[in-house]
Amino acid sequence: MVFAIIIIALVVLWGLLGYNSLVRKKNSLEGAWAGIDVQLKRRFDLIPNLVETVKGYAAHEKEVLEQVTRARNMVAGASDAGERMEAENNLGGALGRLIAVAESYPDLKANQNFLQLQEELSTTENNIERARRKYNDQVMSYRAAIRQFPTVILARLFNFTEQPYFEAEEQERENVKVKF
Repeated sequence: MVFAIIIIALVVLWGLLGYNSLVRKKNSLEGAWAGIDVQLKRRFDLIPNLVETVKGYAAHEKEVLEQVTRARNMVAGASDAGERMEAENNLGGALGRLIAVAESYPDLKANQNFLQLQEELSTTENNIERARRKYNDQVMSYRAAIRQFPTVILARLFNFTEQPYFEAEEQERENVKVKF
């Protein structure tokens, strides 16, 4: 009888500790996503200023400016994390093309407002990259926890599901191509 009570107590203790561990990992994962979200919001807010600055110098580069605007609108209209990741990746590619176009305008490259916006965007892109790495580390840790025995039992019991990695889209892996 005492032995059965000890076994039951150990199983309950294991269940509590395992569940709490999964909750901590899930919260860390959500916190890492929030870190990405903050940086993406910052980039999202910088884009109109950058586009307007470039627009004054590169009026005939309308297609690139429209691509950036469309990509920004896709981000705003994303309905879930997967769609948001894809939209953000498209936006990153469009921004790369915009910066490449801007490089061909010496007056624009010397414009203090443009230089400041470009520096802020560059810093934000670096922060996004660090936040993505942190998020993906959290995803890896979380996925391992919900797949490993014996916590896999708790994960299935309490519906802890896998979360996606924030991966670069195919166009982000390619060099930016600018055609004139």
